[in-house]
Amino acid sequence: MKIKLFGIALLLLALGFCCISCEKDDDVAGEPMLIVKFKFDKDQQRLDNIGQPSKVALGNAAQSPDFNSISAHYLEFAPTANTQLGKGAILYHGTETTMGGKNAIDFNQAKVVSEGETFLQIPLSKLAKGNYEWVRVSLAYQNYGISVRNSGKDYSGTLASFVGFNTYISSFDIDNAIFNVNENRSQGYWAFKLDDNPYSTEGQAPEGATTVPNPIAATSPVASGSCVVTGRFPNKLSITGNETKNIVVTLSLSVNHSFEWHEIVADGKYEPSKGEQVVDMGLRGLIPAFQTSYNND
Repeated sequence: MKIKLFGIALLLLALGFCCISCEKDDDVAGEPMLIVKFKFDKDQQRLDNIGQPSKVALGNAAQSPDFNSISAHYLEFAPTANTQLGKGAILYHGTETTMGGKNAIDFNQAKVVSEGETFLQIPLSKLAKGNYEWVRVSLAYQNYGISVRNSGKDYSGTLASFVGFNTYISSFDIDNAIFNVNENRSQGYWAFKLDDNPYSTEGQAPEGATTVPNPIAATSPVASGSCVVTGRFPNKLSITGNETKNIVVTLSLSVNHSFEWHEIVADGKYEPSKGEQVVDMGLRGLIPAFQTSYNND
């Protein structure tokens, strides 16, 4: 009988520990989170470097690509238009390396996500209390589908676009086409693979040609050659420290004619075989928005 009672006591004790453990797990799982996702919008307004409406430059043509994925290197929430870059709430800063010489984004460590996929998830307790009006996100990599013309026919292909300030790339692939780089590549490097065809190529957009919209450039500029796109919340994001729900922030990026080239044949078709060169691959605006949710998904 004593042995039996002792066994029951051990069982109850084990169950007690289990309940405590479950409660702790539930507390962690229930902690409100900040969740950041991306959206790509072909109809969103097309902006220039200072956040003004922009048309395709004379002599150029452009198309709105079909986005597959994206990566960012830096994310910051800023309280006001006077908050200088780096002085807001820095939520994410990707890995950098000097393996290629000068300091560069380490593409091997970059997180690449598709539309609607979670890019960042951190406890809201890590975000300082206050009101946030602006979002700054430094974009690093884009992967999207474009249309190419050759010999009077249109073909589809996939383009990998590196728009960060400087990126160290060992190698990467596009649909089984391997690009061995093992060096730094400056902003504007790109590689292209024709769909269902072994043809591939790579190139470099002109220095300083990548558009980086910043509507508060007059009060809070960003460094030349960076890709820190700036956008304003429709309503300020207020953090009190008493949040009980997740906050999901969606960064809507304008891809409205964001792939631009200089035309040789004025037909609105990208024809690299005719010598047409890529001049701009920058995103054309950022509109951040947020909502609360109990669901991490």
